[in-house]
Amino acid sequence: MNSFAFEPTPEAARKRLAAVQPAAYARTRNHLEGAVTRLSPYLTHGLLTLREVVSHLRAQHGLDLGHKLVQELGWRAWWHHAWRHRGEAIFASLHSGPMPEHAYARELPPDVRQARSGVPVVDESVRTLYASGYLHNHARMWLASYLVHVRHVHWRTGADWMHAHLLDGDLASNHLSWQWIAGTGSHQPYLFNADNVARYAPESWHSFGTAVDASYEAIGARAAGARLPSGERAARRAAQRERDGTEAAPATTASLWAAEEADIEEPALSHHRPGPALPAPDAQAFAGREVWLVHPWSLDGPPRDLPAGTLVAGLWLDDHHARWPWSRLRWDFVGARLDALTHAQCRGTAAQWRQALAGAAAVHGWSDPNLGALGQELGLAARPPAFTEPAGPCRSFSQFWRAVAYAD
Repeated sequence: MNSFAFEPTPEAARKRLAAVQPAAYARTRNHLEGAVTRLSPYLTHGLLTLREVVSHLRAQHGLDLGHKLVQELGWRAWWHHAWRHRGEAIFASLHSGPMPEHAYARELPPDVRQARSGVPVVDESVRTLYASGYLHNHARMWLASYLVHVRHVHWRTGADWMHAHLLDGDLASNHLSWQWIAGTGSHQPYLFNADNVARYAPESWHSFGTAVDASYEAIGARAAGARLPSGERAARRAAQRERDGTEAAPATTASLWAAEEADIEEPALSHHRPGPALPAPDAQAFAGREVWLVHPWSLDGPPRDLPAGTLVAGLWLDDHHARWPWSRLRWDFVGARLDALTHAQCRGTAAQWRQALAGAAAVHGWSDPNLGALGQELGLAARPPAFTEPAGPCRSFSQFWRAVAYAD
C-alpha cells in the first residue's frame, strides 16, 4: 500500500465522505476492519473541512450531537481548541504521569523502529504506518500505550515520531492524544493487553505470549515502574487453555514470528520536499499582484471566482518543516496536490514570505495554526467552524462538548 490509497484530490475526498456509514461506524469503529471513515488525511490537509463533513452528516444522515461519529469529530475540534488556548504548552506534559519525567527514555527503541519487537500488534502497526502513512485509531492507541507504559518511552518522543510518518499528522490531535494515552493529559493512562488486541484485530496481530499478555493490574503496575509479576503470562495461558480446551501457542511464538520477517528500515524523513530545489519567495514576482496562497493545510484550493490574473502561489514554510519533518509519502501526497493547484511554488521562512508579499496588491487564502503567526500577519481568513466555539478555555472534552452546538 502507498500514500495514493489516499488520492490527493477533492473528488477522492468527497467520494470517501459519501461512503461514510454512521451506523456501521458506531457499531464497528474499534475493530481494525471496522467501518471507519478514513477521512483524516483530507481533513488535516484541507481537502475537506470539519464544517463540510459535519454539515454533510447532518444533511444526509440527520445526525445530532449525541451520535458517536459527530462526537469523534468533536474531539478533533476540542484538540484544536486546547491548542489555541494552550499554545506551545501542548508539546510538554500538561501534568505528571504514572512515573516521573526523568524515568522515561527519550529515544525510540531500535527494535520498534525496525518492526522487530517480537510483539505482533506493535510490529504490524509499525509496518502499516511506514507502508501507508495511516493507522487505525485503535492501532495508534495500542502502539502509543506499548511505548509509554511497557517500554517506558516518553510520550513526546513517540508523538514526534508518529507525526512524522502520518499522512494525517495533526499536531494538536496527535500530541494531545499521546498525552491522553500517557496519562499526562488525562486523569489515568490508557492501558491494553493481548486479550483486547484479540477482540478487535485480525489474527496476525494477536500478541499472546508477549509483554502485553498480562492482566490490566499487572500492566498498570508496569506503567508505574514495577516489573510484571513472575509467571503472570504462563498462568494466563494455562487459564486460556482450560477455557478453550485447546493447546496455547508457546511463549516463543512472537519471537519466532518476528524472526521470520525481514527487518524493516524506517523511511527517511526530510525537512523539505524531495526533488528539485524550490526558489525562495521573490518580491518582484508578487509586486502589484493579487495573490492566493495555497499551503499544505489548504489543499481544497482557491475559489472559482478569483479575479483574472490572480497568482495562485504554493507556500512551503521552512520554519514549520525545520521543526516537523515528514516522510516521503506525505511530501508526495501534499506535493502532488500543490502541483495541480498552483502557478508557482516557493519555500522560505516566515520573514522571507512577509517581505516578499509586502508589495502585493492583496493576499488571500486560508489561515491555519501550522503557519504560526504568519497567517494572521498576512490577513488570511479563518475557516468557518463546524461547532460554536466556547467563550473561554475548556479544561476537558466533556466541558467543551457541553458548551458547543452546530455552527450555522
